Amino acid sequence: MKRLLWIGSPFFSPALPACGWELCAINFENLAVFSWADLVARAGWEPDVLVVADKSRPPFVLGVENMPCLTVAYCVDTHIHSWLPLYAQAFDLCLASLRDHLPLFKNKALGEECIHWFPAFAKDDDRPGSLEEKWDCLFVGTLSGDKTPKRMAFMQELRALVPGLHAVRGDYRRLFPTGRVALNHCEAGDLNFRVFEALGCGACLLTPRIGHGLLNLFQDGVHLVTYNPDDAEDAARRIHELLANPLKRSLLRTAGLAAIDAGHRARHRAEELSRLLRAWPLPRTLERRQQATQVRERWLRIIYLHMAESETDPRMRAAYLQAAQGAFG
Repeated sequence: MKRLLWIGSPFFSPALPACGWELCAINFENLAVFSWADLVARAGWEPDVLVVADKSRPPFVLGVENMPCLTVAYCVDTHIHSWLPLYAQAFDLCLASLRDHLPLFKNKALGEECIHWFPAFAKDDDRPGSLEEKWDCLFVGTLSGDKTPKRMAFMQELRALVPGLHAVRGDYRRLFPTGRVALNHCEAGDLNFRVFEALGCGACLLTPRIGHGLLNLFQDGVHLVTYNPDDAEDAARRIHELLANPLKRSLLRTAGLAAIDAGHRARHRAEELSRLLRAWPLPRTLERRQQATQVRERWLRIIYLHMAESETDPRMRAAYLQAAQGAFG
């Protein structure tokens, strides 16, 4: 196997050519769905491997249960989209970002050996910048009453306790060196990319104590510091402790960055996926295609009918109805 077609959010796909893959990466913003013929036309060749990477939008590759190559579903936003574990049943392999959601994929069409935890990561070019500490505590990310109401309420309470708190959107690589403490908040209790991005930029990170494997990957008080989720008083207490201890902040920055460099950059996820793909027994793909009708009827049909009902674009409605019948493409 050497040709890999990646469609959806890029995630760690730029690191795959260094692992020996001929890569075609397709990202898109327009409303669209793709068949096997569409994908082959875009790539200019038939792939040995197809990766469908989460874009936090409805299913955009249809008929995947019948596709002739090794197929991989990369599911990141299971905390938002409850249909993802059903859609993933049409694939050979599933990569799930949130560890506590792995059981949602099991006891269906996919065997346990097909389901793998792929936590978030830092990009290979996320590197520490020169410290320009302007803010006692810095949050980089979205603040919106509509999209992140819990975060808005938490930040309002925390501002009264930490006058030096600064919240901003922008280039995190440039911004993280301007905070003595980098603050994370997880709106839906997910292990988000901000954890890895902050540590990968050498920040002193304060993040909520959540599940999804956070403390399997990083040690509290060594690589980062945690606070009780949505507890502004606990977060403020830990911020003030860190501000009073520059040596502790320096040790955390060094250890956190070392942990990322040791196993949590894009190249590490690309290497792990490559090992999985090259060890995959190809007869399993044939078995998946032989079971395509059953998988579609049991796990996919309900998704596609729901999408057809909720879509306003007539082309998309027609595509989902065709996919529900196994006739798309």
